[in-house]
Amino acid sequence: MSLNSLASIENWPVPTAAAGVVRTDGTVLGTHGPVGQRFPLASVTKPLAAYAVLVAYEEGAVELDEPAGPEGATLRHLLAHTSGLAFDEHRVTAPPGERRLYSNAGFEVLGDHVAKATEMPFAEYARQAVLEPLGMTSTSLEGSPAKDGVSSVPDLLRFAAELQAPRLLDPRTVAEATLTVQYPGTKGVLPGYGHQSPNDWGLGFEIRDSKSPHWTGASSSPRTFGHFGQAGTFLWVDPEAGLACVALTDRAFGPWAVEAWPVFTDSVLAELRG
Repeated sequence: MSLNSLASIENWPVPTAAAGVVRTDGTVLGTHGPVGQRFPLASVTKPLAAYAVLVAYEEGAVELDEPAGPEGATLRHLLAHTSGLAFDEHRVTAPPGERRLYSNAGFEVLGDHVAKATEMPFAEYARQAVLEPLGMTSTSLEGSPAKDGVSSVPDLLRFAAELQAPRLLDPRTVAEATLTVQYPGTKGVLPGYGHQSPNDWGLGFEIRDSKSPHWTGASSSPRTFGHFGQAGTFLWVDPEAGLACVALTDRAFGPWAVEAWPVFTDSVLAELRG
């Protein structure tokens, strides 16, 4: 299937791009580009890792409010980027719950914590808990659960369908992760977009709310959630529109993405709402 709006990725200043849109009921409304290609995800790895953590929670292997990471921090703090850990090093820069400090290190602590609790390497746990059940055969989470995932558009559309109509998790757990702001009112920097007050976040998922500037569109609903990655990748779900969109590229995030992504998102939403 094709959508005119998806074809606009041809105009992006990137060597390769692929994109797709999926509805709440799992219907793929359209794809464009080399959808079979596997792309590095960078931080779009985090929502997949978070989902595996939530499966471990529902299985009883971990509790969201059990201690993990720095003194006084919990799994919930780590998932919501409020543990106080620095961006890319295991150094504490703030008390837990005080600031939204986006942290790769926090997700690496999460992976280690779940690996110990489940007595299984985190990548293998994620494969059995999330990737395999969803048929995500071209996806791997080897390496850092913060940034080393590799996937394809069809696989991420399967995940985006799961986020909209959960089968692996209780819908209440998914709503807590994707629609419920954790530690409301917390300020912080959204990487690439500067200081945001508040910088709302769920459990492993960024919540759009009233952030400006933002990588989604001007017409995206405040309830839109998802993640983007420094590899030039993103996944968003707009519950008001009843659809999700994935785009993967092989050019690092930069001014080109800041300019192109919101226009692209608005055109996708306009075409499908129209």
